[in-house]
Amino acid sequence: MKPILALFSLLSVCAAASAQTYPAKSIRLVVGFAPGGASDIIARLVGDPLGRVLGQSIIIDNKPGAASSLATEFVAKSASDGYTILIASQSGMIINPIINKNINYNTERDFAPISKVTVSPLVVTVNPSLPVHSVRELIAEAKKAPGKLNAASSGNGSLPHLAVALFSVQTGVQMVHVPYKSGGQAVQSVLAGDTQVTFATSPSVLPLVQAGRLRALAVTSRERTPLVQGLPGMKEAGLPDYEVTVWYGFFAPAGTPAEIVKRLFEATNLTLQNPNLKQALARDGTETSGSSSPADFGAFVREETKLWTQVIRASGAKFD
Repeated sequence: MKPILALFSLLSVCAAASAQTYPAKSIRLVVGFAPGGASDIIARLVGDPLGRVLGQSIIIDNKPGAASSLATEFVAKSASDGYTILIASQSGMIINPIINKNINYNTERDFAPISKVTVSPLVVTVNPSLPVHSVRELIAEAKKAPGKLNAASSGNGSLPHLAVALFSVQTGVQMVHVPYKSGGQAVQSVLAGDTQVTFATSPSVLPLVQAGRLRALAVTSRERTPLVQGLPGMKEAGLPDYEVTVWYGFFAPAGTPAEIVKRLFEATNLTLQNPNLKQALARDGTETSGSSSPADFGAFVREETKLWTQVIRASGAKFD
């Protein structure tokens, strides 16, 4: 037994020493989508000031494919040394593993949560020809002719799709879900009148709303947000139990030493207080939203998993 105890003691000493000198080189921040998307933009905006806080550069590594699953699996299998971390939303960490049975990672088993980073609402948007000006009127219109309204999304299993599914579950309305290959295509379908409703990201619809080409009814956060001026939250709109927000967070491979996770958390928390970062994110309808601790972020992810599991089962959403 003594040699085994000695080995464990040596490993503990080495891990502690590694944590004390961390980071000693550049850190790779893996993004599951191509450059230009929301996760990539956030990673680059946060990565620069985060690197300054840590004293090492943050290298953005885009690994698009399979709705971010390729990047997520890559990080899950990476060394647990704090030099490869992932930025991901609920789509990659929660929804993909529930819907796609071919996923080769388990969020709770394969990752060490670091911190939530940002949050932003979707915007409930309709074609102006639809005679509704509020969420209550949308519900009434949908109930008047079940199955008549078409709701566009960026694809089966996407967060906008599940936002529509949750809306349908809570209100009892029946809208036909029409999936597209991207959020842009979904918005264009509403513009053209092929579909009538979409729950979309604010940057993709607000310019069209301001131009009078689309009508916005509410944001999908529970309360109003200064990020999207003039729109009620869902509580004010009549659905106090409804809330869908797009969040992004940082994750490390499971087994990453606790002291390294703590160092990354503290650096992230400090970075998110940067006023220039807050201002840059606000231009895209996003705000910083840190966690109180890595354990708090882990608990948040588990609660989100319960919610979306229930929504997916109730809606019958399938992976495509």
